[in-house]
Amino acid sequence: MGMTMTQKILAAAAGLEKVEAGQLIEAKLDLVLGNDITSPVAIKEMDKMKVDGVFDKDKIALVPDHFVPNKDIKSAEHCKCVREFARRNEITNYFEVGEMGIEHALLPERGLTVPGDVIIGADSHTCTYGALGAFSTGVGSTDMAAGMATGQAWFKVPSAIRFRLVGKPGKWVSGKDVILHIIGKIGVDGALYKSMEFTGEGIQNLSMDDRFTIANMAIEAGGKNGIFPVDDIAVAYLKEHTTRPYKIYEADPDAVYDEEYTIDLSTLRPTVAFPHLPENAHTIDEIQKMDDIRIDQVVIGSCTNGRIGDLRTAAEVLKGRHVAEGMRCIVIPATQKIYLQAMEEGLLKTFIEAGAVVSTPTCGPCLGGYMGILAEGERCVSTTNRNFVGRMGHVSSEIYLASPAVAAASAVTGKISCPCEL
Repeated sequence: MGMTMTQKILAAAAGLEKVEAGQLIEAKLDLVLGNDITSPVAIKEMDKMKVDGVFDKDKIALVPDHFVPNKDIKSAEHCKCVREFARRNEITNYFEVGEMGIEHALLPERGLTVPGDVIIGADSHTCTYGALGAFSTGVGSTDMAAGMATGQAWFKVPSAIRFRLVGKPGKWVSGKDVILHIIGKIGVDGALYKSMEFTGEGIQNLSMDDRFTIANMAIEAGGKNGIFPVDDIAVAYLKEHTTRPYKIYEADPDAVYDEEYTIDLSTLRPTVAFPHLPENAHTIDEIQKMDDIRIDQVVIGSCTNGRIGDLRTAAEVLKGRHVAEGMRCIVIPATQKIYLQAMEEGLLKTFIEAGAVVSTPTCGPCLGGYMGILAEGERCVSTTNRNFVGRMGHVSSEIYLASPAVAAASAVTGKISCPCEL
């Protein structure tokens, strides 16, 4: 019985020839990640351990991004705690304001995540890096502390679900629509503690931005991780962003999967997840048959959809148009580099002329932090990854998850819309 791609990576990290689903292992870590919310908890746990520093100052990344620039005294104290820890331990990959970005966009951009890596992060969307053929998963702050101290973590080897992607997506269909379709199909617990392994010739029709988006939301189906094979598109991305050596793993032909699905990308339509779960997915065709869903705010950004391809798509829709009267449209580039690139390409000018505001990189509104909190009864179309009750503000507010294309079109019309309607 063969191993999946994830199982091969974990076996290598554990120094074993073979692992099986359900097996408990201890694996060496290539990167440990924390942010300004989760790191202070981990740092306090490390203090209790009375350990002498971190296992490797080059293999820890600390990215203040959730409440940065600081929104209040408490968030400033959190960042101060992380900053001082980074200084004490000479952490190589600490990203201060001016260098920072949303962690899951920043680390691949900086070349810190490569194929074959085992990565843990005290943030649930750490699974993003599977787009580059790494095993990456979210953990709690205590596990982060142990990882920073020892360079190891224990895992239960996950079983897997294979998603075979075929065909080519049509205009205005992106990675966000693919993953919303999948979550709508299997549910928010459909891949609980399983590896979501994406294969098939259709992958060649997905950009790296699409793949990051899909892997990012594996956790929204309950997945332990999401992972893509390393093809020419991924290799080209790696050449542009890193000089680190890496090892490519491929699933065995006789690898065992709990379930297998074939997704024909050519049949997918722009998809929106209605409140209050990502599985509550509806296509734009279904929405067009409903009464208009009026909205108050649009957010385009986050670790899911704040990359340059996402901003280009949104700008294409907004070019020469203006957001609806009374509409708030907030655009958040995911990193400083993306911000600068968007400025140089004229995208920021397009957003501002359309009546949107552009924020410095931050997670901000995604978790109901700041820069876009919803009031009682308000509705938002957002390119973020979660639409739980109260996620973005008041418990009676509503979040509709969508792609940048649908979000931008909705900002123009003031209701949930597809660019094809403009």
